[in-house]
Amino acid sequence: MHTIMVIAGGLVLLAACLLAGRFLGMPSGGALVFIPLWLIGAAINMWIGISRAGYSFSDEFPILLLVFAVPAAIATAAWRHFS
Repeated sequence: MHTIMVIAGGLVLLAACLLAGRFLGMPSGGALVFIPLWLIGAAINMWIGISRAGYSFSDEFPILLLVFAVPAAIATAAWRHFS
């Protein structure tokens, strides 16, 4: 359940970045700004899983890939659509 909530949070951040990019006159720029921000956010989520929840790196790394990849793929599709 936590993974789904984190991915949903990433999609909300993507929407905010796309809206900010649109208001700043760069519709595809929001998607490009989102990807490094989301990589940092997904890495922080992994770090919390390791340090506080007690999971190992090998347990958390596949979750990091999933949590990062789903919103990043949608951001890439949005970037291609608006470019």
